[in-house]
Order: sequence, then C-alpha cells, then structure tokens
Amino acid sequence: MAAGGEQMIVVATKNAGKAREFAHALSRVGDGISVRSLLDYPDFPDIPEDGTTFSENARIKAKTAGDALDVPVLADDSGLRVMKLGGEPGVYSARYAGEHASDSDNNAKLLAELGKLGPVDRADVLADGTKLLSEAQFVCALALYDPATGSFLEAEGTVDGFIADRPRGEGGFGYDPLFWLPSQGRAMAELTTEEKQAISHRGHALARLIAHLAL
Repeated sequence: MAAGGEQMIVVATKNAGKAREFAHALSRVGDGISVRSLLDYPDFPDIPEDGTTFSENARIKAKTAGDALDVPVLADDSGLRVMKLGGEPGVYSARYAGEHASDSDNNAKLLAELGKLGPVDRADVLADGTKLLSEAQFVCALALYDPATGSFLEAEGTVDGFIADRPRGEGGFGYDPLFWLPSQGRAMAELTTEEKQAISHRGHALARLIAHLAL
C-alpha cells in the first residue's frame, strides 16, 4: 500500500455493526485513512462465500471487491465454533438458520440445537440461574488485499467463552448476546465498543493486522 496522502480502505461487508467496529479500529492507525464499506456501494452484488475455511472466505471477499473497485479492501470472515456441536456453525455462522436468516433466527437455532443435548452440569449454572450450555470460540480471519500489487496481508484472532441459555445485553450483533465471557463476568453484547475491541476475536485480529500495516 502506498505511503503518504489519504488512503481509502473499503471494508467488504454490508453488516453495519462490523463496519462500525472496523472504522473504529482503523481510526487509531492515523488521520490519513478514509474508511468505507460496501454499504457505500449499494449496487455491489453479494460475494459468494464458498471457501471451506474462515481465511479462504476472507481472501475471496477481499480480492473480489478489491479487483472490482480498484482500491485496497479489508475483508473478514468471522464465526462461532461451539464445542458440543462439533465446531458448528463454523463458516456457516451467518446463515446457520438459512441463507437470509436474522441474528435472532441464528441464535434461536443455536439454542435449539444445544437444547437437544440434555441438561448441563450444576457447575455450569451461574448464580442468577443462567446455564452455560457449551464451551465456544469466536474466530476472525482478516485479509487486506491491494489490487495494485495483488498482495494480501492476513491476520487471525480468537476469543474463548461459553454459550449461555439466554441472551444478555443490547450491544454487538450476531451471537454476542449469547456469548458469555467468564473473564468479564458479562456477555459480549454487554461490553462497550472499546471493551469489546480490546478482547474480541475481531479486535485481536485487527490489532495484529494494524501492527503490520504500513501506510
């Protein structure tokens, strides 16, 4: 990526929550960055996510958008691995309940699938009665693609926690209301943007990417 002057980076997402998180993180790099997302290109078609891993999907999205728009593009593929479900929903996290599923649809399916596994141990019940249904991990793979050079800069981040049996908090998006963080004593959706950025899978991946980003 070229040094000097204003540098525009397009974030390859139409998810407003993700777009806000990326813009917030990239604002720390310097004043010379202008961040847009695919929400600024409403006619841009959806990009097929047919990779078998998070990193493959991130590269697919970044290259497809970067070549089409002729600007550097940052893409992520993020998802949830639930241990008692054998790692599901994985790369299908955003469409776990169907191609056009809402966050609430996906959360409901996740709880339904875990509900089929029977009761949890007494040790996995919090003081307020919330049940921790399974260990889980959020994963984020990032790919920053520069069409001028055809090169990728990549990073990955994870965060471990549990899936709770009830949603908590009004912030975040996706599975955040169900993702319980023992280290915080709160769900991901109960964190502020700054708190989430500091400990989340996406925050870790962005920190690693930004550390190697030369503008």
